[in-house]
Amino acid sequence: MVSEHHPTRRGILKAVGGLSAAMALGGGSVVATASQAGAADGGAGLRVKERNEEDPRMWYYRFETDAIGWDIGPAVNVLLPDDYHSSGRTYPVLYLFHGGLGDFMEWDRAAEGGIRAYTAGRPLIVVMPDGGQAGWYSDPVSSNVGPRNWETFHMHQLLPWIEGNFRTYAEPDGRAVAGFSMGGFGALKYAVKYPDRFASVSAHSGPPSLRGDLGAVAHWANVSSAVKDLAGGTIYGEPWDEAKVSADNPMEHIESFRDKRIFLVAGTSPDPTDPFGWGNETEVLRGQREFKAALDGAGIRHESYEDGGGHFPRPDRVRADIEGIVDRLRKA
Repeated sequence: MVSEHHPTRRGILKAVGGLSAAMALGGGSVVATASQAGAADGGAGLRVKERNEEDPRMWYYRFETDAIGWDIGPAVNVLLPDDYHSSGRTYPVLYLFHGGLGDFMEWDRAAEGGIRAYTAGRPLIVVMPDGGQAGWYSDPVSSNVGPRNWETFHMHQLLPWIEGNFRTYAEPDGRAVAGFSMGGFGALKYAVKYPDRFASVSAHSGPPSLRGDLGAVAHWANVSSAVKDLAGGTIYGEPWDEAKVSADNPMEHIESFRDKRIFLVAGTSPDPTDPFGWGNETEVLRGQREFKAALDGAGIRHESYEDGGGHFPRPDRVRADIEGIVDRLRKA
């Protein structure tokens, strides 16, 4: 744990971050107030209860929020560019989501040096929040453990908090969203439900269809969330809340992807002795092919890859994705 006072960092943020704060989506006056005191202050419905800003690149925060009823509260890692503290520049930002059974540390623990290595030297802020073990980047229909409103936390609290406390572009061309597995679904879903917020969307082994194969992914979201997160509650309800399923389903909103950069990866040869990985990647591959066909049919440009192997993030594809994100977004 570190001191509550960082005058040099706060002075920089105070001087340069005001414009981003004023432009932040939603809750403008709250975010502007937060930015005046610099990083790690509350705002947008978030109260900082823990933080560590000692690492020059990776800053950590844990929050209290009415949206998430955890005793410990949801956390986030914010990975800063190498020159963030000395440049005074404003940066584009990538919101990068973890998979099921993961947490906000997943991308820092990834293979080949993780997200720090993938972004070394890149002018990009990367925001990696908790999303629940099986939160599905959604506000659930029902919960028996108190609020687990991950969509509210990410889109209505964390995003404006980031833009009020860090030097980021508070506009669509300054934001990308990506994720692995459940997080890839979350990235596609947020691009659909908030089409004016992100210029680039990427799914690394993330399912794009809730209704395909007799609703396999929606059923899995319900079962996994009931067991791991909601003590019998569900994301989509039993029977389904059909309007919620349709609102969340990327396949039903193909036009929302027009003019965005789209990056998709799926594995073609999951290990048949690993039922979890085999079941996941087989469904992802089918869904990605269906999604690709729909994008092609609508004349929407995209990148899609099918690689050998199963259900895991591929460092070479993540690096290529980050290069494409930096090329697409507004320059620092």
